[in-house]
Order: sequence, then C-alpha cells, then structure tokens
Amino acid sequence: MNNYNQHSKHFVAVDCVIFGYRNDELCLLLYPRSFEPSKGSWSLMGGFVQGDESADESAKRVLKQTTGLQEIFLEQVETFARPERDPEARVISVSYYALIRIDEHDEMCVREYGAHWWPITKLPKLIFDHNEMVEKAQMKLQQMAGFTLVGKELLPKKFTLMQLRKLYEAIFQREFDPGNFRKKILSLDALERLDTKNFTESKKGAYYYRCKSLEGEKGLERIVKI
Repeated sequence: MNNYNQHSKHFVAVDCVIFGYRNDELCLLLYPRSFEPSKGSWSLMGGFVQGDESADESAKRVLKQTTGLQEIFLEQVETFARPERDPEARVISVSYYALIRIDEHDEMCVREYGAHWWPITKLPKLIFDHNEMVEKAQMKLQQMAGFTLVGKELLPKKFTLMQLRKLYEAIFQREFDPGNFRKKILSLDALERLDTKNFTESKKGAYYYRCKSLEGEKGLERIVKI
C-alpha cells in the first residue's frame, strides 16, 4: 500500500459521443454543462467512474440516465489523458460512441439535462477536447460502417434502400452511386425484403427492408470503398 501512496491520484471519467439520425443528417446529442469550469458551454454527455463500476458500466449508466435506453450499441473510442485537458483537476477520460434511434429515446430524460440534437455538420465549439473526441468517434463509426451494416442501429426497423443510402452518405459526408450501393448492400445477404412499399419516393414505390437477425458471412466484406 505504501508503494501506491508514492504516486499522485487522478480522476477517471467517461464521455459519450451519442449519434442519432434524422432528416437525412447524422446528429449528436449535446448538453450545456451545468457546473464550472466552462459552465453553460456545450459538452458531451459524461460523468465520473464510480468506485464500484468499470468504465464500460459507467458509460452505460450515463447513457441510461440521459436517453432512458439500456440496449444501446456502445464502443470504446480512445483514452484522453493530456495533463492539461481539464483546467480544474487531472482527469483521464475514456471516450465512447453510441448509436441510438432518436424515435426510441426518452425525450423527458433528454429535456431534464437541457440536451439537444445537433447536426454533425453544424456542431458548436465544445468544452476541453470534446471536439477531438467527436472527430475520433466519427472515424470509428465510418470504419464500422465500411465493414458491416449500421442501419439497424440508427434507422427504424423497416427502411428502403434509398433511406439506407442516405444514412451512409450522412456518415461518410459524401454521395454514393445509387446503383452500385444497392448492388453492394444486397450482396451482403444481410437484409430481408418485405412485402410492403414506401410510395413517397416514387410512383412505383420502393420496397421496405429490414435487417436479418444475423448477418451472413459476407457481412464481413467491405461495404464502402473509400
């Protein structure tokens, strides 16, 4: 124990980059910080790791408190540990990104924290190194979207191929050829075509699809060629 006492003590926190999708735009859930330093400035959702929980458990707790959801896709991004990152104290933060369907989250929880959904293309300046966390998280999301299907995490349970393509264009911030995208996505054998159609996209109508419960072996192939 004396050996531990020779070293300085640090705070450990988690910060969650919470992605959602609506109106053809990738969005981020931010809230105005309620305490100093930088009180009132826009911040990621986060908190300190408690003594009886792991960093993963802390991130899940933060997500449940702020969105009301428990079953959320969550992945660790990076640990941010520059000594000067928080002017108040030495705080080491483990960042995560989460994907949620905006239509399923608890709006009352979000309002309680004064949080708002911001389009990823119009983000305000965030506290400390949170903008860097967002950039790293977006890169992670793009890497995942390039190798596997992310529609089931961000889209409604049924969607058209055009809606899925719009999601990918929002994630990668560029357009994809409709024909090539359709061919590649269907080759993964990860979608099931439904008998119902969406008639808002064309007079002929576009079939709805849903994700299969388990993606096939081809799901590991690269979807998007950068």
